[in-house]
Parts: sequence; structure tokens; C-alpha cells
Amino acid sequence: MKELRYDVVIIGAGVTGCAVARELSRWNLRVCVTEREEDVCSGTSKANSAIVHAGFDAAPGSLKARFNVEGNRMMEELSRDLDFEFKRNGSLVLSFAPADRPALEALYEKGCANGVPDLKIISGDEARQMEPNLTDAVADALYAPTGGIVCPFGLTIALAENACDNGVDFLFNTEIRAVRREDGGYVLEAPDCVLRADMVVNAAGVYADVFHNMVSGKKIHITPRKGDYCLLDKEAGGHVSHTIFQLPTIMGKGILVTPTVHGNLLTGPTAKDIEDKEATATTAAELAEITQKACLSVKDIPFRQVITSFSGLRAHEDSDDFIIGEAEDAAGFFDAAGIESPGLTSAPAIGAYLAEQIAEKAHASRKEAWNGCRKGLVRVSSLSLEERAALIAKRPEYGTIICRCEGVSEGEIMDAINRTLGAVSLDGIKRRVRQGMGRCQAGFCTPRTMEILARERGMRMEDICKNASGSNMLAGEK
Repeated sequence: MKELRYDVVIIGAGVTGCAVARELSRWNLRVCVTEREEDVCSGTSKANSAIVHAGFDAAPGSLKARFNVEGNRMMEELSRDLDFEFKRNGSLVLSFAPADRPALEALYEKGCANGVPDLKIISGDEARQMEPNLTDAVADALYAPTGGIVCPFGLTIALAENACDNGVDFLFNTEIRAVRREDGGYVLEAPDCVLRADMVVNAAGVYADVFHNMVSGKKIHITPRKGDYCLLDKEAGGHVSHTIFQLPTIMGKGILVTPTVHGNLLTGPTAKDIEDKEATATTAAELAEITQKACLSVKDIPFRQVITSFSGLRAHEDSDDFIIGEAEDAAGFFDAAGIESPGLTSAPAIGAYLAEQIAEKAHASRKEAWNGCRKGLVRVSSLSLEERAALIAKRPEYGTIICRCEGVSEGEIMDAINRTLGAVSLDGIKRRVRQGMGRCQAGFCTPRTMEILARERGMRMEDICKNASGSNMLAGEK
């Protein structure tokens, strides 16, 4: 069996693991990211609200509050450096009765204590001036102009690509089955290899408790909290311009209505604690709950224009806070556990914090030639006619449109496959260039996309998977 040696092994290629990897790539360290799926952003990071939270909900003094506010401040510059979609659209938290006003004021006070700038409580009429489609039932609102929206795929992929370009290794289809301490370091066992590392970063999402408990006597427990979503067509994308929240509860931030950075409208999530860490099926009851509760905030939501629904799991730890840092009784084992909302927002700050801790412990030196910038993929649909013509003159593949709903060209799909950490599955292509994310949900473009993937990867059509190994699109004799 193959044996590999690294200074640091990161378990999990979600947004947190990739953020840690990028920050560690600044240092002269041998770093590897392991991921059980075929691509980055294949777990919780791919199925969430895509919100950059302002930071008013977390308890003052908590790790959630600290890293939320820090991550929010980092996001704009990071989006420029790594060329992913981000928009500071602002958010509104709604109350529906005078009796709710104290709860809104408590959120305001928490936000101020957390260092969130420019918070303001406004009347229902003022809120409706900002968002005409708010219902008449809205009495007051907390306005947070620093709230934003982001593409979670784009953020995670950008972090991973930049880390890889700076020397970090990624091992996909590598499921870590066991972690144990040995000779002052750690041994990580996978079906096809054994990894030895001085230090480990546990960024395994809903499985982070499993890995932590393998090496630490101080046990933690993560409950998967399932949330369903409805995604509406781009025709509905302008129904609201801000992210619309209801007052949060003990189960989370409630049902939101928000535009996405790509022009859709997103509603959800529900919140249901479950035991199965793989249970991501939507249910009719939870989708009906979204419809009912979203309409309390926003009127005339065109739910007939829902183009897909999906479900994601949040990693809720019993302490109701992030667990970040070196385990007290397992030297060199660093947790990034319990990363639920506001985890997406917090990821860049968590990455920076853990990398500093690890580099200091390893007595590592900074790289002289580190490059923190990355150029994203060409988006033909966003170009002017003149720009398209110039691009097509250089590469005719950009003139062949494969996905008509999203205007994705053959050239873009080829780029998604052939660039750093390129796509090896249909979902990998979808997350990079939005092929199949439009109104027909890949009904027309799948066969041509499969042909391109087979050609570029030198694969048989029968071997092409939707995502993980075993999700083959075609059945046939080998």
C-alpha cells in the first residue's frame, strides 16, 4: 500500500478545509488535502444559503461572532484576488408585531457588541420602501448593509485552485477511515494509501466529531441539521434585492428569501435535526413549510417558477459554537468542527487563524514566491458582442453554446475540465461554469457535456459519473 508523508494533512475539501489549505500554502510546509468525494465543495459547502452574514446573530464573545465578523471583512478583497462572485447586497431581519421589537433590539445590541458596522432599526414602511415586495405585516426591520451574497462553489473552488497552484496536494476519492497518534505525529488510513503527518486539520463537516473522537478523550458530538431549499428561475431573481430574514430561533436563522449572485431567487432553509449524516433528500412537508413561511416575509413569490429543490446538512455541535484550534489532549490535531452558519462567511478567517497556529507550531518560514491571486473562468454570457467575437476568433469553441439556459459554451466546459483541479464529473463542471443549472436543469445539455468530458479526459461514456464514484450516467457492458 502506498505511504505518503506530509507536514500537515487536512481532512475535508469543503470551504473551511480549502481556506486552511490556501493559508498554509503561504508557508514552507508540505500540505495535503484529502477528500472522500471526487471534487472539492461536495458536502455542506455545496448546499447552503450562500450568505455572507453581517455578524449580528452570534453571541458576543463566541467564536462564531469573532470569525463571522472577520470573515465578512475579508470577503471583498478575497473576491478580487481570487476572482469569484460576491455582492454586498445588505440584509433585513423582519419583525411582525410590536411585541417582537425587543428581540430585534437585542439583535442590534449583539451586532454592535460584535463590531458589526452601520446597523440600523427601521420601520416597516421604511423597509417596504427598500423592498416593495415585503408584506404589509412587517412592523420593523434590522438593516445590515454589510451583509452579502456569494457563490459558495466559486469561493471554495477558487481557494482550492490557489492552494494547489501554491504547492498543496489534493487527494480525491480518498476516504480517511482511521486516525491514530504514532511517533509524535499522526497516521491516517485510507483504502488505497496511508498518510503520515506531523499535524492534522479536521475540517470534515458533519463527520468532524468522528475524527476528533478518534484521538481525543474529550469527546464532542455533532448533530446533522437538515435544511431544504427552493431555487427559483432567474425571471424571479429581482423579486427582492436584499437578503430577507425572519427573527432567528434556537434552530437557526429561519426561512430566508434572497437573490443569488447569478440572478436566481433562493428560499429556505428548514431546520430538522436528524441522525443520518448522509440524509439529504428533500421532503414534501419541508418544501411546503418553505412556501408557507417565506410568504410571511415576501408577498407574491412566484413559486411556480421553482426550477429545483435541494437539501443540505449543517454540522451542529452540542456547545452551539465553532470548535477551532488544537485539541487540548491531542497535540498537533487542529479542529475546525461544528462549522454551521455562519461557517461560509467565517471560512477565510478560520483559515487564516489555523494556518498561523500551525505555522508557529511547526516553526515554518514564509515562501518568498507565494502568489495569492487567481484568474477565474471566462463567462461568455457576461461579455459584450465585441468581446465575444474577439474571443471566438482566438478559440472557436467559445462560439458553440452547449447549455442554452445559462449560455455556457464548449470552450468554458473545456476550461473547467482542463484547468487546475479540473472537473472530472458532470457536477464538477456544473459547479464551475453553471452548465445544467438553468431552467431545464441539464435536460438538453447533458449528452453534449458528457461527450466533451469523455473527449477531454480520455474516458468512455459509460465511465462518466454525475458526481462520486458509482453515480454513472450510463449503464453498459465494459
